[in-house]
Amino acid sequence: MTEVTVIGLGEMGAALAAAFLDGGHAVTVWNRTPEKADPLVAKGARRADDVRGAVAASELVVVSVKGNDSALALLESADLDGRTVLNMTDGTSAEARRVAAEVTARGAAYLHGQIMTIAPGVGHPDAVVFFGGRAEVYERHAPVLALLGGRGTLVSDDPGVPTLYGMAVHGTMWGTLNGFLHAAALLTDAGLEVERFLEHADASMSALVSFLPSLAQEVDRGEYAVPFGALQHHLPSVEDLVRESGDRGVDTEFPTSTLDLVRRAVAEGHATDSYSRLVEHFRGR
Repeated sequence: MTEVTVIGLGEMGAALAAAFLDGGHAVTVWNRTPEKADPLVAKGARRADDVRGAVAASELVVVSVKGNDSALALLESADLDGRTVLNMTDGTSAEARRVAAEVTARGAAYLHGQIMTIAPGVGHPDAVVFFGGRAEVYERHAPVLALLGGRGTLVSDDPGVPTLYGMAVHGTMWGTLNGFLHAAALLTDAGLEVERFLEHADASMSALVSFLPSLAQEVDRGEYAVPFGALQHHLPSVEDLVRESGDRGVDTEFPTSTLDLVRRAVAEGHATDSYSRLVEHFRGR
């Protein structure tokens, strides 16, 4: 049994604490609004009077609050020497590295965690959690960390990498969702059911995800020339989508932005390159 402290009991923090409790560990909790701890105390958690006492109660200290500045401010009063701080607070990669530097300077080990689920999914066997930090620190706490998600993994010794991985997932998600909802607007305007479309287009939609590893290889290598599926072949399809959307009064901003990117790349001499060539636009080059 490991003693764990959870600081911050919003939706996610409360779910993290509950997962540790359900795993049979002794859990100490603290929240700025004390009554938020009541359900966890009823399940067996111990309520700390202040952050200093909460940190002193456990070797593993989990922080899940709003903003890394708040995380540092809360930890300022505590003695961190000999503790392991697992920071689950959202923010940028630079912020994660700054917290890591300040925490380790005070004698603590540090891990950064990015959990890729909403609160009810914490602890699920398929829940993904990206961790960053020293391997020996992660391995020491791996059995406890596994309670947060069955697909947790150490992705880097750099504590900023989990936040970048999380942003990469979210960016892909938002792009996909926006594209799908634009498609749904187009279909429903024509009186077509979106569910029926998915029934017929299932194989094509699945193929999109299966294509990502090929794009990843091209981006990692910086090699974009391809014999098939080049940008010049995307251009007419995007133009058709923009015209169809405009004819129906469906918003054209989303597909037009794609059209502009493809046209620019083709005009710059990349007509025979893969769609992955557009990564250079997003890099700002």
